[in-house]
Amino acid sequence: MTAELFVLLIVVVTALVFDFTNGFHDTANAMATSIATGALRPRTAVLLSGGLNLIGAFLSVEVAATVAEGIVRLDEVGGADLLAIVFAGLVGGILWNLLTWLFGLPSSSSHALFGGLIGATIAGLGWSGVIWSAGHKGVLTKIIVPAVLAPVVAALVASVGTWLVYRITRRSDPGVVDRGFKWGQIGSASLVSLAHGTNDAQKTMGIIFLALIAYGSRQPTDPLPLWVIVACAVAIAAGTSLGGWRIIRTLGKGLVDITPPQGLAAESTSAAIILTSAHFGLPLSTTQTVTGAILGTGIGRPGAEVRWSVLGRMVVAWVLTLPLAGLAGAICWALAHLIGGLPGVLVVFAILIVLAGVIYLRSRRAPVHAANVNEQWTTLPGADPAGESGLAADPRDTGATRAATDAAGADPGAARADDTATTARSGGGSTDPGPSGPIGPGTRRRSDDSRAPHRAARNF
Repeated sequence: MTAELFVLLIVVVTALVFDFTNGFHDTANAMATSIATGALRPRTAVLLSGGLNLIGAFLSVEVAATVAEGIVRLDEVGGADLLAIVFAGLVGGILWNLLTWLFGLPSSSSHALFGGLIGATIAGLGWSGVIWSAGHKGVLTKIIVPAVLAPVVAALVASVGTWLVYRITRRSDPGVVDRGFKWGQIGSASLVSLAHGTNDAQKTMGIIFLALIAYGSRQPTDPLPLWVIVACAVAIAAGTSLGGWRIIRTLGKGLVDITPPQGLAAESTSAAIILTSAHFGLPLSTTQTVTGAILGTGIGRPGAEVRWSVLGRMVVAWVLTLPLAGLAGAICWALAHLIGGLPGVLVVFAILIVLAGVIYLRSRRAPVHAANVNEQWTTLPGADPAGESGLAADPRDTGATRAATDAAGADPGAARADDTATTARSGGGSTDPGPSGPIGPGTRRRSDDSRAPHRAARNF
């Protein structure tokens, strides 16, 4: 086996790892609202989403062609140099995905990938190596413009749709309305999962195809090999099936308290926009589209409260994704280039493994999982030390205990609130079986009254 072939294999493996992280990072896009409203049990939701992502990956290859042809000027680089750029870009995207997952921030996996590629390309070829704008292709037209428009359009459509739903159903029985919309949510969430597989898995297909072109085994005009499609479909489905609980919690509980009508409006809007973009070959960010739609439902629902501070953190992550993923990609390319050849690629790959392990261990200090993903969002002292997940800290964790103790000395009222949250976690609080049964041991009863939005709508 030649060194260049070995590098190609590492690039393919790294691309599939990125696809895997894309899956669990973006599970929230499809299932956060259905989990939050109780339309689906958490584990059932992520398994359903994984299966539909697998199917969706086989439906179209338009986005894959965009990735392979619309980012890097293939005529300016080839062979080992292009493989190194692709590899470094993938590592940059993976690191950003893992970091934002740790903090529960629903940033765009697509932009992390493109940012990593752009940064590595600039480091290797200079600014001229990137196709910034070329008619209907290039970074500006294919990435930047859709990234700005998608969440805005999604928010507008979802807000109008939600307002109309509550206006039409304001005199209906709230229980009947909620049950009906929960059934509708299952269908709309499934459609978003299908759309996510159609849109996102293809990006990794395009990256692997780009690597095959660099190696010389494929030409830009060749069709995608079947094994590439199958491998990417399986990778994103496997990642999705794990469930990115930290981000599911942020979207489902952190941005706004979601009711079934809101969930259906958000999911339907997102699916329509994502599928339309996939049809036209636009590598749209599903994360930003879904977040915009959820925000729109909060604006459109009478009496809803949007947590603007949570949205602010999301927007900061969105703005930083391209430049910081690009910086990571550039650093990875520089390190691999400095060492040179296969050893350089192996060193960067080893660093990726170590950093991924560190991030995973850090996440275990404040785990989010199927049993606590639906707990009431809180900002109590000593909350999740890993990020803004809105979970009260477990007193068995020594770091959390110290933080809570310090807070108690400064604010007795906060200490009493923390004691209340701890009692609920240990079983002192009641559980909410909901229409689908209990959502997990120790899960506290949701404090929001599902009838409240309808009462507000009657007065609207």
